Amino acid sequence: MNDHRGDARKIERPSTQDTCPVSRAADGTWQIRGYAQARAVLRSDVTVQAGLGIETVEKLPARVRRPVLYRDGPEHREDRRQTAKFFTPRRVDEHYRGLMAEVAERQLAKLRAAGGAQLSELSFGMAIEVASAVIGLTSSRPGIRLRLERFFPEKFGKPGLTSVHGIYWLVRQNVNWLRVYLADVRPAIRDHRRHPRDDLISHLISEGCTAAEILGECLTFAAAGMVTTREFICVAAWHLFTDETLLERYRAADEPGRLAILHEILRLEPVVGRLRRRTTAELDLPGADGPVTVPPGALIDVLVDAANTDPLAVGAEPLSVCPGRAVDGGSANAAALSFGDGPHRCPGAGIAILETDVFLSRLFALDGVRMAAHPRVSFNNDIGGYEIRGLRVSTV
Repeated sequence: MNDHRGDARKIERPSTQDTCPVSRAADGTWQIRGYAQARAVLRSDVTVQAGLGIETVEKLPARVRRPVLYRDGPEHREDRRQTAKFFTPRRVDEHYRGLMAEVAERQLAKLRAAGGAQLSELSFGMAIEVASAVIGLTSSRPGIRLRLERFFPEKFGKPGLTSVHGIYWLVRQNVNWLRVYLADVRPAIRDHRRHPRDDLISHLISEGCTAAEILGECLTFAAAGMVTTREFICVAAWHLFTDETLLERYRAADEPGRLAILHEILRLEPVVGRLRRRTTAELDLPGADGPVTVPPGALIDVLVDAANTDPLAVGAEPLSVCPGRAVDGGSANAAALSFGDGPHRCPGAGIAILETDVFLSRLFALDGVRMAAHPRVSFNNDIGGYEIRGLRVSTV
């Protein structure tokens, strides 16, 4: 039974009056709001990645191996096949669950000792350690959190050579790349060459990747595994702190029940709200009045937050919290399209959800834990993503 009716979302994204499943913006971009249409775009073999800085990556020499995020086709499928072993449910359970528990206890010990802390700092510490273990960034010099915070700042500027502002961000970006390489990636590469391990960096070394290529992959996985997990932990905690009934249900549930709650929150609050693709051939999408044909070379914006609340896929009261709801007639994609779909679906989905639960189940088991300050929300418009800061938790 759903006890959380109405619009339960915390994140107020830019609103639009257009509810059409497929439409065109004034700039010619195709916008997809329907769940079935969005899934068709993401699963299509005639669409490729767009956005996320891919224009810069495409300027690299052909001999340079692109990070997996920026590849498509057979090469991408083969790479995903080879690295899938790092993200299987069994591996997550056997290799990472214990680590998650240890890291969560270390982070929460800081909260207990101080009596209060910024949740974004605790969750980022959690995400950094877990993702570093998966990637193989285990030989870093002290200060990795500060380096990553500089690399992924709350507000980005646009690098360029035509203004003082652009030059500043160009220099800053390159300095931050160098810092992460010298203090984190290079020590890890050296250590893994001496002592190969069963992780991503050892895999990349065995594939013959250069240091620069390994750096690119590490930063791609860092963004996916550290930054997004930090934000989801914060938004999930925000929901639980402000919904007593939902919190009681979360505290009383077994692990599958807690994960169902987290999947439903993520469906409502996708950390990445926009996925971009470009067509390489004509693409027919289902429409109310027959197929809609998207031409070759078209830029497509998949609006994940809209697709995730399409009542045709998620049922009645799509803006309410209803853990265990059937999405598209089943439960396989409980978070709808929050982890993407198709060839580029997030491989670390299982890690992110379990990591969030390991942390939050311990946080909400603390005596007297409460939200001492409400958060502020900012946006990364390139991915339609949110950043939550200022959510202070207290035990006193």
